[in-house]
Amino acid sequence: MSDAIKTDVLIIGAGPCGLFAAFELGLLDMKTHFVDILDKVGGQCAELYPEKPIYDIPGIPQVSGQGLTDALMEQIKPFHPTFHLGEMIETVEKVGDPLFRCTTDAGKVFECKVLVIAAGGGSFQPKRPPVPGIEAYEGSSVHYAVRKMETFRDKNVLIVGGGDSALDWTLNLHPIAKRITLLHRRDDFRAAPHSVEQMRALVAAGKMDLRLGQVTALSGNEGKLSGATVKGNDNSVNEITCDTMLPFFGLTMKLGPVANWGIALENNLVPVETSAFETNVPGIFAIGDINTYPGKIKLILCGFHEGALMSQKAHRYVYPEKRLVFQYTTSSSSLQKKLGVN
Repeated sequence: MSDAIKTDVLIIGAGPCGLFAAFELGLLDMKTHFVDILDKVGGQCAELYPEKPIYDIPGIPQVSGQGLTDALMEQIKPFHPTFHLGEMIETVEKVGDPLFRCTTDAGKVFECKVLVIAAGGGSFQPKRPPVPGIEAYEGSSVHYAVRKMETFRDKNVLIVGGGDSALDWTLNLHPIAKRITLLHRRDDFRAAPHSVEQMRALVAAGKMDLRLGQVTALSGNEGKLSGATVKGNDNSVNEITCDTMLPFFGLTMKLGPVANWGIALENNLVPVETSAFETNVPGIFAIGDINTYPGKIKLILCGFHEGALMSQKAHRYVYPEKRLVFQYTTSSSSLQKKLGVN
């Protein structure tokens, strides 16, 4: 066993809620380390919709997923958190009061007084459509997320699905793609009505295509897509010319090793109390989409609130003999000094 990395708080998940929690913990002089299964920080914001606009962050009318991630990383710079990416916490063992020993799938060991689970819904994986041989095109011509919009410039793009992701990217990629074809199994969409109206207006103007049916086969060579065979609802079979396909069939959530840590679970979520968002295990907290409680709303701004209250309780575990005096960053010279404010 490798030597343990000692820290006050270990945060599992480097998405927006975990990142902001590091800010709140840092204000209270608690050191943090992060472990995330992804190879980058930002969680779903960076992995699934880095360029998609977000409109409900307080005080920021519009920001992209990557833009929000970048801003949060800038905000926590004064506290120098350490990130361990591309790893997953496999085991959590209570070895003190309070003290947890956590081990990753790479054999790295952490010892912390507080454990914060900010892992979103767990490990998200896109659902693969049941199309024979699709694996040969994945990563080159078939993509399950839009990382960079420029990748799709001047492409014949086939978007498959009828939810918000399919409609959003139909509208967002339309200005730069050579041609967009939206394929859905029926003429009824689960997306926001306004998005559906915009899509139908583009179709009516001849600026994109809408087809009803399902992809049954793909054609191409060496990972380069040239077309898709579509079976229509009337059993007709047609070919759609495309060099790129974006299937949006939803995501499969895998809770992963969390289920083996002795924490109470409820429908693959972690129940918490609402004064500090602590689990049934003292010293282990859950914030963001992975937790559940009466009235829970899965919004980033709610996760920020949860991280702030969690930090107040975490302070008791890390500094049991130290009285916590609440201060505002606007008026506290000591907090401003920590933030490097002149």
